[in-house]
Amino acid sequence: MQGLLDKIEQAIREFFIGLIESNLTTMFVDVNEKTATIAEQIGQTPQGWNGNIFSMIRSLSETVIIPIAGMVITFVLCYELITMITEKNNLHDGDSFSFFKYFLKMWVAVFLVTRTFDITMAIFDVAQHVVNAASALIRGSAYIDINTVLASMLAGLQDKGIAELAALSMETLLVGNAMKLLSVLITVILYGRMIEIFLTCSVAPIPFATLANREWGQMGNNYLRNLAALGFQGFFMMVCVAIYTVLVQSIILTENIHASIFQIAAYTLLLCFSLFKTGSLSKSIFNAH
Repeated sequence: MQGLLDKIEQAIREFFIGLIESNLTTMFVDVNEKTATIAEQIGQTPQGWNGNIFSMIRSLSETVIIPIAGMVITFVLCYELITMITEKNNLHDGDSFSFFKYFLKMWVAVFLVTRTFDITMAIFDVAQHVVNAASALIRGSAYIDINTVLASMLAGLQDKGIAELAALSMETLLVGNAMKLLSVLITVILYGRMIEIFLTCSVAPIPFATLANREWGQMGNNYLRNLAALGFQGFFMMVCVAIYTVLVQSIILTENIHASIFQIAAYTLLLCFSLFKTGSLSKSIFNAH
């Protein structure tokens, strides 16, 4: 009779240990997939992320926004001409160079508006080069060896009681589901950044139309700083992923498995918060508002 009870107890113990192992495997697979997905999403340019959306935004910009930018150019150039005339005492103090400079500004303004998307994408190409260079360095150290980690965490489970194993299986299940929700939140943050990039690019001709004027050019200068901030936000996101991976890998997994599991969940929540803050951090560094 005692032998039968021992076999039942061992079967229950093996069931809970198998459930814990399955939950932990899923959890660490999610961590590896999360870091790989973030690196892949951030490392793409707007046209590479979704070509259909990019084509639609470009078409809207060229057919709807550029005519408005043309009116802005007209106003800015008229303002520039009036300013030049008043500064030169109704042209009594003027010279031919003033007109040359005015026509040069006119040509630059028209050129910038007609080449808006090329210039905008060039800014993102430069930023993405930095992001991809960082991604190549981070991906090499961002992978968690699941088998080694599981071996460390499961080593002491055989000595635990059935009640503790049952509680631990529930903990791993709950934390695993919580991390899936956090993964969804991270995806929302990544997609939100790309949508913000598309929205910013859709009205690019209007701020570009103001760059030729000293007073109105503040709008265009701030817009360029915003583009740079959005581009380099990806770099800060990659740094967040690198820090997250180092934190997860440095958790002591053999002493207290309960604390280790919740610590991993806390680090994942910290990753979400850090990714969310990268936007404001990047704008503050580039002085964009």
